[in-house]
Amino acid sequence: METQWFNQSLSQLIAALDTEKTDLETIINAFYRRIEHCEEDVQAWQYLVPKTEYLNQYYAQEAFYKNSILKGLPFAIKDVIDTAGIPTRMGSRIYTNRIPVIDAAVVTAIKQAGGIILGKTVTTEFALFKVDKTRNPHDINRTPGGSSSGSAAAVADFMVPFALGTQTAASVIRPASYCGCLAYVGSHQQFSLRNIQPLAQSLDSLGMFAQSFADIRLMRQVLQLRPTTYQAHPLAKVINIALCSGEQFADIDVEMQRAFLDLQRQLSNTRIQYKELPNSIDLSRLGDHHIQIMAYEVARNLQSEYETGMLDHTLMALIEQGLRLPYTEYLKHLQQVQYSKERYIQWISSNDIHVTMAPAATGIAPLGLQETGKPSMSRPWQVMGLPVTTFPMAYCNQLPLGVQLIGYPQQDDELLEVSEYLYHLLLSHTGV
Repeated sequence: METQWFNQSLSQLIAALDTEKTDLETIINAFYRRIEHCEEDVQAWQYLVPKTEYLNQYYAQEAFYKNSILKGLPFAIKDVIDTAGIPTRMGSRIYTNRIPVIDAAVVTAIKQAGGIILGKTVTTEFALFKVDKTRNPHDINRTPGGSSSGSAAAVADFMVPFALGTQTAASVIRPASYCGCLAYVGSHQQFSLRNIQPLAQSLDSLGMFAQSFADIRLMRQVLQLRPTTYQAHPLAKVINIALCSGEQFADIDVEMQRAFLDLQRQLSNTRIQYKELPNSIDLSRLGDHHIQIMAYEVARNLQSEYETGMLDHTLMALIEQGLRLPYTEYLKHLQQVQYSKERYIQWISSNDIHVTMAPAATGIAPLGLQETGKPSMSRPWQVMGLPVTTFPMAYCNQLPLGVQLIGYPQQDDELLEVSEYLYHLLLSHTGV
């Protein structure tokens, strides 16, 4: 049976090229055929590099690419991340004709490691509210989530093996949950955000969408300019998981509640122990703190764009909210976040918790394309600057439901180890 190269993970494609099971042009042809088949319905791409241009770039430096880490394989970049010579429009009519001359630092790292940019994926306006054209690959009448809508949809629909996104509230974890792919958001300040559109400096994080956690581990090392010979962290003999139902953050749909309980039963063995996050660790107000901090910082980062009068009315309202917020109140919100974070970290540390587990969204992707869904399930973790992963834990009417795992600040490698173990354990039980 002929291999369908488009549905292989990045790591599998690298291995296939290393062992000469195929060649780069065969793989690239497979991805362009896949895009031709899917893009009319899903509309994940804001800009796609023509195939001839892609292959010309590869063959012009074929020796370099063959000997590189990433072998000339394709990468998708969210359209708030600068790419030299390729339009970066921020999802805004203000920047319709904007073509950067310098790459974002993370794009430079991909190129230096031998990756080639396949194109730019659709984002909501300035990675916030106003939706664009992308649809959910599981049901084109439903939202893919946002703001990294194109990146999530492109990876979930096998149009590209890996994509970068960004998250300020729920812009990676929620679309990954709705579209059914693996994703990761780094701890605050894990990656350079140079030449990425800033929204809220206390909240902005880089995110990744992939087909495997091995791919995410590899790309973490590439983007951090670390050696790519991976040294695994040995897993603890017992993995202690704190359970957070999310009900203190938002109303959770019945399907999501059921899937979350089923997951706990499926991931039950002698190596896994669960502990409920107690009511004394109250994270319910973190969502409001997040909203206020985001409004304050967005208002200062998008002041020039606000003055053009060309922003969507919902973004204009957020900026006006931020402009009204006194600096002293802004500082209080930051202080309250720090207090809650310290209490939460103290509890999980004293209880030897390895990860916290929670629903990744309130339910399946909502019907309609006018909104991107509720960000409630990500706000508390994002405002604390914690690393998060997600993977599909179940399907309801063929629509994915994601779980998220939350790690300790700056211990992203350890989170990825546990995430991979739990994901493969789930696959061994259910084949999800």
